Amino acid sequence: MIARRAVDIASLEGLSGLSFGRLAAELDISKSNIQTLFRSKENLQLAAVEAAREAFLDAVVRPAKSAPRGADRLRALVEHWIVYAETPLFPGGCFRVANLVDFDSRPGRVRDELKRDQQDWVGLIAHHLRVAAGAGQIADLDADLAAFQIDAVLCAANTAMRLGDAGAVDKVHRVIDGFLRPPQTS
Repeated sequence: MIARRAVDIASLEGLSGLSFGRLAAELDISKSNIQTLFRSKENLQLAAVEAAREAFLDAVVRPAKSAPRGADRLRALVEHWIVYAETPLFPGGCFRVANLVDFDSRPGRVRDELKRDQQDWVGLIAHHLRVAAGAGQIADLDADLAAFQIDAVLCAANTAMRLGDAGAVDKVHRVIDGFLRPPQTS
């Protein structure tokens, strides 16, 4: 309950905005109980990152596993990501997008965990692009570059959705369709 509320706050205000006092007041729990549980602000931030990661896996990655590997699985991942961002699961939209920018230049465990999440996500996209290309479902491409580009589009779409851009989801679909075109036959 504490970590989940921390995720909600951090999705709106960033992980730096977390405090034991604020969580205690919002959840009607003693500040000392929260401090005893987490011991440091960094541990609270790490718990929020882990809670956000698990929620993301439950909302996006695990449901997509029912789709066949390759292009279908990538489409399913993107569709579940759209629901995750559009609903949104967290008040500030994508937790990773909301927090990476604040920690990308700060060495430490929080940055390392956010970076690991980012690398795992982009790596998953690249994996399914490779599988799709290897199975002849899509044209051969640089999977790492394409995954980077897809992630960049999703990050931009998250921001656009937060700003009320009604066309953001359509733009995501158009970009994904471009990457997942079947190979040209001669």
